[in-house]
Parts: sequence; C-alpha cells; structure tokens
Amino acid sequence: MGDCQIGVIGLGVMGQNLARNIARHGFAVAVYNRSESRTREFAARFGPEGTFTAARTPQEFLAALAPPRKVLMMIQAGPPVDEQIEQLLPDLEAGDILIDGGNSYYEDTRRRGQALAARGVGWIGSGVSGGEEGALWGPSLMPGGPREAYLAIEPIWNRIAAQTDDGPCSTYIGEDGAGHFVKMVHNGIEYGDMQLIAEAYDLLRTVGGLQAPALAEVFERWNAGPLQSFLIEITAKIFRKLDPETGRPLVELVLDQAEQKGTGRWTAEVALRLGVPAPTLASAVDARVLSALRAERVAAARLYSGRRAAGRKKPPAGWLDAVGQALYASKICAYAQGMALLRAAAAEYRWSLNLAEISRIWKAGCIIRARFLDGIKAAYRRQPELPNLLLDPDFSRWVAEAAPAWRRVAQSGSAAGVPLLAMGSALAYFDSYRRDQLPQNLTQAQRDFFGAHGYRRADRPQAGPVHSAWE
Repeated sequence: MGDCQIGVIGLGVMGQNLARNIARHGFAVAVYNRSESRTREFAARFGPEGTFTAARTPQEFLAALAPPRKVLMMIQAGPPVDEQIEQLLPDLEAGDILIDGGNSYYEDTRRRGQALAARGVGWIGSGVSGGEEGALWGPSLMPGGPREAYLAIEPIWNRIAAQTDDGPCSTYIGEDGAGHFVKMVHNGIEYGDMQLIAEAYDLLRTVGGLQAPALAEVFERWNAGPLQSFLIEITAKIFRKLDPETGRPLVELVLDQAEQKGTGRWTAEVALRLGVPAPTLASAVDARVLSALRAERVAAARLYSGRRAAGRKKPPAGWLDAVGQALYASKICAYAQGMALLRAAAAEYRWSLNLAEISRIWKAGCIIRARFLDGIKAAYRRQPELPNLLLDPDFSRWVAEAAPAWRRVAQSGSAAGVPLLAMGSALAYFDSYRRDQLPQNLTQAQRDFFGAHGYRRADRPQAGPVHSAWE
C-alpha cells in the first residue's frame, strides 16, 4: 500500500482542478487518466504544486493509496461510471471508498451504492458546484452516502470547499443518493435563476430600450443590493465585454440557442413524479428547448412581423426598479419550489435533509450563491419543517412588497410581446399558492361527469368522496 491520502480518476478540467485543490491543502494525491498522455501532461504541468503520484494503470493507482483507499472519480456520468467501477472492483477491499463527483442521476447513485455495500465498499455521490474555478479554489460540495464513508472524507472535503463566515461549504447531505439529488435540485434552481435573469434582460432592452453599457450599470447596481449573487455579478461583466473584431458588445454576437446537460430536465421530471409544483424550474427547461428551435422561430418571426410592440428609447418611470423587484420575487419562488422538492424527497426516500445546512453550503463556491441564501438559512433554522418559503414571515413580506411592481412588469412585458416563461410562471405559482379557492372544483366536477371519479363536498370534506349524476 502507498501513502497517498486520496486518488483522482479523470483528469479533465474539473478533475485536474480538484486534484490541485486537494494537493494545495497538504494532501498527497494519486492521479490516473484512461489516456496515459494526459496523466503525463498533468504531472509535468502541475507536479510542483503538491505531492502527486502519477499512475499508468488502475492497479498502480490503487497501490499508491493508503488504506482505507479513497478514490474520487471525475468522469462522465452514465455508463462510464459503471465501467470504471467494474474495472476497479476486482482490486478493491472491504472498507475502500469510491466517490462519484460527477453529475450522476441520483437513482443511479442509489443503485450503485446498494451493489457496492454488498461488497463492503463505501459509495459516496458528491455534488460538486462552482465550475472549474470553484473546483480549483473552493467549490460547494454535497456528499451523500453511508455516514461512516463520509466521515472518512470529511477532513478533505472541509478543507477544499469554499470557506465562509458560516464555515466550509460542505456538509453531510444524507443517505444513498441524497447528495446527487441535492446537486440536481441546485442545478434546477440554477436553470430557473438564469432564465429569470435572461427575461429581465429582455424586458430592460425591449421595453426599456437599454443598451449594453446601461444594462451593465443596472446589473451592477442590483448586485449591490438584495439581488447580489454570482449570476448577477457575471451578467454585469458580460455586458461590459466588447468583441475585439467588431467593437460591439460580445453578448449581441452570441447565438440565442442555450444548451443543456440534463440536470434541469431531471429536476422537472422528478418534481412531477413526486407531485411538487415547480413551474418556474420547468419553464426554464422549456425556454432552452424553444431556443433550440431557431429555424422555426426565424420563420415564425417573418410570419408575425409587425405584430410585436415597438421598444422604447428610454425606460418608463420607475421601470428599472420594478424589473428588479419582479426579478427578486420570481427568484424567491424559484428557490421556494426547489426547497419544497427537497422536502418531498426527504419524505419519499427517508433522507435526513437539513434545509438550513443546504442553504448554508450554497452561500459560496456554487453557481447559485446569493445574498438571500442567508434569509433561506434563517427561515429553516426558525422552522425546520417549514412547508414553503412563501409561508416564512420575512419572505412573505418581501414578496408582498414586490407584488405590485411584479404585476406591472408582467403586464408590460406581455403587451410588448416579451416571453416571460419563468417570470410569468413564478407569478402564477405565487397567485395559486396564496389562493384559498382555486378553480379546480370545476376540474374535479368535469372528472366526475365523464369518468365518475368522485369528488369531496366543500361543506363536508371529511365525509369522503361522492358521485353525482350531472345530467
């Protein structure tokens, strides 16, 4: 056995940067990549940064590790993870720990954990957020799996995670697939947050007539207030960047087709399966899918030309603040939907999710880090079983204060032909959640009419379902 405290398999950008991060914090790291040339390149380029052992084969890699051997796999999610496990399994011993740091589907993580537990091997599914910079300088880490396996990696995870006044942005999430589930929901919120910002941008330029320099100023101002977040910060920087070829704002030359890797879609699908309304997160996925239909959109634009309201040369009075308030209220709804999904998953899978702790570790290192996560953390510390953020006194007050501006923005956007898939769904979600009487009494009456599905009487719901002859 060797003396490396952890090994990293997969030396893409994320794997390289995590290995460097771990070594920088004083841990000896074994590294291995399926392509031996990449392993050699890593050793030549980054070897002086820390204590590394570059292995040429899986067996050599495992031999370099001190027991219990801890192996972090940073490889593509899906079949490649299963293939890597099968390659390592003959040489693993009881007590060894495998860690999947990719964006694996949580059900795959649960399945792999059960199979490896039968062999005495610990299995950790750890969400890693923050991109390549976060991986190098401090990500947000979301490990889930057997607690005893987590305790073996805890000293490393706490050291390499982003650090805040609240401690390291890493915590034990929960059993089996909990870590990857929380990372999936993180990404679903990320999709929603990004779409809401894109819609605010569209409102500011289409209804308000703002160009890139003015847009940068607006987002910089927003980033100094309650909307402060990583995504708002980088959006301001994007508007400042000029294309060296044309001198135009570079963002205007980016084709309007947003790609996706699947985690947002997973979030929407799981929310439907668990019966948790998450329309803002789902609409963000729809927006990316619609953006991919560029040829069809161009044809439709020609067909409906002249039917879009003209933009203004300057924004109407109070417009910038109104859009900021609408964005803030919509973001609260997006996070509320994500946190409600986490509560439902905890009940479904019997995970001990601590929503205050999850909010805390999202404060730095990850893509959705934002100032108001302090408020979310406080809300769940006050009431750990809070059903929805919209029922928290602070959040309910903030949304109520923003609601008039929110409605004004939604109306103006609709009149100008600005699609507000996420912002509009957030407002509808809020209006549905705050109503004590919804029109689904008619829906249930229709179901009873054509299918004899029954209904409960509003004047005596405890009496159970009844059926009526509607004709």
